Amino acid sequence: MHLYKVPKYLYTAFMKRHELHDDQWDRIKDKLPPERKSRGGRPAKDNRVMLNGIIYWLNTGIPWADLPERFGPWKSVYTRFSRWSKSGVFEKVLAALISEDIVDETTLMLDSTIIKVHQHGSGKKGAS
Repeated sequence: MHLYKVPKYLYTAFMKRHELHDDQWDRIKDKLPPERKSRGGRPAKDNRVMLNGIIYWLNTGIPWADLPERFGPWKSVYTRFSRWSKSGVFEKVLAALISEDIVDETTLMLDSTIIKVHQHGSGKKGAS
């Protein structure tokens, strides 16, 4: 069963690790772009399902193609992530959460254990 086909009122019954709870979703749902396109076309996937897929991918570090089926097609999740990243959606959501004192900007951090250094910047012997 694909979760993106399940009615929204049943969605919380299937919640898993790395997914937003109802109160978290309520805080950010209005800060995301609308799901429906004004000019028609195929209906967009549910923002909550897409965001949960993105959060799952970020937390687990798995390849996009290995996303669980409950998030729908992995290419849909990747496309939404890519579009939102390029258009600054995540920055806008974070800025809004900081301005509402929901997120404390002084506690944000980057885990540098996953950042690779260029071979010349690693201090390796023989690097110039």
